Amino acid sequence: MNRIVKYAFFPTLLIPLLILAPLTSCSRVEPGHVGIKVNNFGSAAGVSDRALGVGWYFTPVGTNIYEYPIYTSTYAWTANREEQTQSDESFGFQDRNGLNLSADVSVAYRVDPVKAPILFQKYRTDMTGIVAGPLRNAVRSALVEEASNLGVEEIYGPKKAQLIGRAWQDVSRYFEPFGLHVEQLYWASNIRVPDQVLGQINTKIANEQAALAAQANVATVKANADALIAQAEGKARASQIEGDALRANPEILRQRVIEKWDGHMPTYMAGTGASLPFISER
Repeated sequence: MNRIVKYAFFPTLLIPLLILAPLTSCSRVEPGHVGIKVNNFGSAAGVSDRALGVGWYFTPVGTNIYEYPIYTSTYAWTANREEQTQSDESFGFQDRNGLNLSADVSVAYRVDPVKAPILFQKYRTDMTGIVAGPLRNAVRSALVEEASNLGVEEIYGPKKAQLIGRAWQDVSRYFEPFGLHVEQLYWASNIRVPDQVLGQINTKIANEQAALAAQANVATVKANADALIAQAEGKARASQIEGDALRANPEILRQRVIEKWDGHMPTYMAGTGASLPFISER
């Protein structure tokens, strides 16, 4: 009797296992991604030429699906060991004189869904592996090459944006044929310069600013002086013109006296006591 119960119970355990088996052989492509199906066994072994859209797919033993993001993703390679990894991921490079510099860099990227199979065939890894390996190496190489053409004062100052811009162009141009769009490359921190060199740069900048301020002050003083001279010259010229006009036409002076007369005749001439005629008739 016990044996009959034992064999009768076995199918009840087998049925759920048969139901769960197909489910454990399925993989899902998440929204915002495309999948690359890779078959490792049999005559169909290889990488699928067509990217998979969002959904569930049958993945028997030996079959894997790798996901690539088709939305804009970002990653920052920094010296902070607590930000994304436990290691210093910042970039080191040198100026044209061999001075060692370093900086944190961020990247924005996305995968072309049509070219995703090409990207996988090129690197045979997921997006995390591409960011940590080929993409990081390409950024480092571009920074090293472009920085070697510039001095430290240029890199730290006026050509800082130019350096990262040219590095981005190099990296973007390299990955574009494989379907990886490197949309942006930008500094995630100030460029780190040796303290002694940084002090020299800051001192030079301060001196240049002081010199510019002094030049501006001299220019202001000169402009004010020139304005006063011009004003005085203008007044002198006006007086000269007025004097010439009065000498050429005495009636103008007579007319001005009349205009300013208050209507009262002077009574006496100073020192004589005699009456002072003011206006004579002709």
